[in-house]
Amino acid sequence: MAKPEANNEYAWIQRVKSEGSIPLLDSDNDSNGWACPPGDTFRVRGPEYFSTKVKVPAGDYLLKPLGFDWVKGSTKLSEVLKNPNHRVRKALKDESSVNGNPFIWAFNLQVPSKENYSAVAYFVSMDSVPEGSLMEQFLKGDDGFRNSRLKLIANIVKGPWIVKKAVGEQAICIISRALTCKYSQGENYIEIDIDIGSSMVANAIVHLAFVYLTTLTVDLAFLIESQSESELPEQILGAVRFSELKTESARSIEMQSTSNVATLESSLSFRFFKSIGQGFTNLLHQGDPESPSNLSSSSSNGISGHENSTDLDKW
Repeated sequence: MAKPEANNEYAWIQRVKSEGSIPLLDSDNDSNGWACPPGDTFRVRGPEYFSTKVKVPAGDYLLKPLGFDWVKGSTKLSEVLKNPNHRVRKALKDESSVNGNPFIWAFNLQVPSKENYSAVAYFVSMDSVPEGSLMEQFLKGDDGFRNSRLKLIANIVKGPWIVKKAVGEQAICIISRALTCKYSQGENYIEIDIDIGSSMVANAIVHLAFVYLTTLTVDLAFLIESQSESELPEQILGAVRFSELKTESARSIEMQSTSNVATLESSLSFRFFKSIGQGFTNLLHQGDPESPSNLSSSSSNGISGHENSTDLDKW
């Protein structure tokens, strides 16, 4: 997959894209990397959805793709952008002093495993958020509003039949109905930590996916759900594709504050679901009215070459 708008990007965006533990992919045939899938890959609520139930290709994203981190730690990795020495924060600080006020959106998928993997997708807006828009309401709203609106579309682009059957080719859900979300916001960023381990069914799906991780290509899109006609059509904030990831490519990170409880919970969760493995996949077909795969909104999917620095300052 080609790098989007590579010739028109700010140098700092290109730098952030290239500094992650896995590369930005140049073609659809590359593996162990990330990319930005075409917007029309996803279908969203169209301008007359509430009367016709018709969905349309999503089109352009509201945010630009900025970067991707495939990382792991001794504890669950949370609120990563609160660290001023995080690589994205440092790049943002350098850019803000020269070119206006870019704003970062980060989605941190916390993968349940004893290694505490996280897949973190970063997006950026270079323009001011339109007044009265769903984006502004989301940024200024409370957690109740955010939890009622933040939506995920998951699409298995390539993978074995058993994973496609479990997840569905394109599954849609309000994330907080399935998983615990934590919001961390600063002057020029918002981070959403999505705890996949908070759902028994999602745990089972991730365990299944990890068995086939090096053969999977997955597209994930994040959007704010439109719930009235005036908010239509829906628009996707940003989307990321990760392809054939290798666990050994995850960069080791040590957070500056840790929790032994989080480590214990993660380890116990991993061992429990490893023991029952694929037995939970029969729980996945409970009927989401928006999902072609009939994946229930009470379940959600998050997918999770060498170790680099263990110092968060270099992340």
